[in-house]
Amino acid sequence: MSKLAQKVALVTGGSRGIGAAIAKRLAADGAQVAFTYAKDASAASAVVKEIELNGGKAIAIQADATDVKAVEAAVEKTFATFGRLDVLVNNAGTAIPKPFEDTTLEEMDRVIDINIRGVFATTKAALKHLGDGGRIIMIGSAVGERAIAPGLVPYAATKAAVRMFTQALSRELGGRGITVNNVQPGPIDTDLNPASGDWAVPQKAATALGRYGRAEEIAAMVAFVAGPEASYITGTNLTVDGGMNA
Repeated sequence: MSKLAQKVALVTGGSRGIGAAIAKRLAADGAQVAFTYAKDASAASAVVKEIELNGGKAIAIQADATDVKAVEAAVEKTFATFGRLDVLVNNAGTAIPKPFEDTTLEEMDRVIDINIRGVFATTKAALKHLGDGGRIIMIGSAVGERAIAPGLVPYAATKAAVRMFTQALSRELGGRGITVNNVQPGPIDTDLNPASGDWAVPQKAATALGRYGRAEEIAAMVAFVAGPEASYITGTNLTVDGGMNA
């Protein structure tokens, strides 16, 4: 039997990049998967079709992470569709790379609203449905622990907040048998941060392995934390960065 058989997972921001890889991997491991997307319905549909072609079950739900009511509705739709909720993956996030001095307050607000407020709102909504053995998994960032380059000040600050949110929440939910962990990717080859071009050169150089990671490598860690073998892991920050923070 697949290790996530009869489990239901909700992944925020699951239509592309790391989120899509996570949705596909959890489905491959047996979970029924719901995922949210902000705008690109065609990309979301493609992820659903791929999961279904491989024998899985998935639904895509339009919900911008900055819209609390939409996020809450996405949680309720997941529960209404599948009858339960076992795994929440807070993956939706954004960055606006530029010097802090040049960053507008509106841009800062957007990063905070998606990376922090959206995570708070989704987690709070999910807690009414998560039971014993439930899993909450954040997708943080290696720069939430160590800032290796300029231009990511608000992003790094929000990911550091996600790290502490994980640790603090794990203390509150341990008595309910719910684990809370934070997967911290380093440079991952996605359309938002492709492993080509000038910006990629210093990121590759900063890693011990000298390469970008693949979205599937992050998904593998998420799948492990979501599974039964990780039942005694909670309040932990799991960095998957090719040795960038070594």
